[in-house]
Amino acid sequence: MFKELNKINFKPKPFQCYTAKELWTNKHTSKEMLKYHLNENIDISSRKIEFINKSIYWIMKHFRLCEKSDILDIGCGPGLYACRFAERKISVTGIDFSNNSIEYAEKFAKKNKLNINYINQNYLNYTTNKKFDLIIMIMCDFCALSPTQRKLLLAKFKLLLKPKGKILLDVYTLNFYETKNENSNYIKNYLNNFWSPKTYYCFINTFKYDFEKVTLDKYTIIEKTKKRIVYNWLQYYSKESLKKEFLNNGFKILKYYANVAGEKFDQQSNEMAIVASIL
Repeated sequence: MFKELNKINFKPKPFQCYTAKELWTNKHTSKEMLKYHLNENIDISSRKIEFINKSIYWIMKHFRLCEKSDILDIGCGPGLYACRFAERKISVTGIDFSNNSIEYAEKFAKKNKLNINYINQNYLNYTTNKKFDLIIMIMCDFCALSPTQRKLLLAKFKLLLKPKGKILLDVYTLNFYETKNENSNYIKNYLNNFWSPKTYYCFINTFKYDFEKVTLDKYTIIEKTKKRIVYNWLQYYSKESLKKEFLNNGFKILKYYANVAGEKFDQQSNEMAIVASIL
């Protein structure tokens, strides 16, 4: 038991383990994630519906989108942004790891006669000859990637953008990092059976990495016949550190905002959105 508890409470190196597939493709968990996506009143997997509508309005106006525009929605989930762009006759391609989310998005698009190209794939593996006017990555998904994965993704963006194309994405700030604390919890059927329909015990370890400005929520889920571990990594940024990372990968940041609805950047904000282009 002592050895097992040591394993449960072991603190790995930053981004040492990666389990996105377990979170997004597990049959039960991905269905639970979809429920959170579709809950219009909470900011967990997706923004609240009021914010999404406000964001769509700002994006359309700021980037001067029209029927000739092409958008790539990275981590599109069930298509909450993609469908709203398509309603405005914008050409949209949405990519997501979750089969459940893509199935829902495709059914919604078909029902509402929306022309959207949905792709069920890990966006890190996505390739196409198509070029886009705008690439969006919303809900701070960029922060869940390791430095190596982010470098790979930005290299893909350079290939996917039209000459005057732009990137819009959001990240978590150092201000938010400072609110986090290391802790350990042990809860039966954590999050109302989010991790499994069967009885389980969930150990939740939150770790901080001060030098890298990274946090890890490590979930050890123990059922009667199996154990699994899910790692939720998050990178946090200052304006300077994000600017440096983008410059090192061939991009310049054109503007900082408080969020993807174009609100004025606030140093006390927990999030930060940027518009970037190729150098």
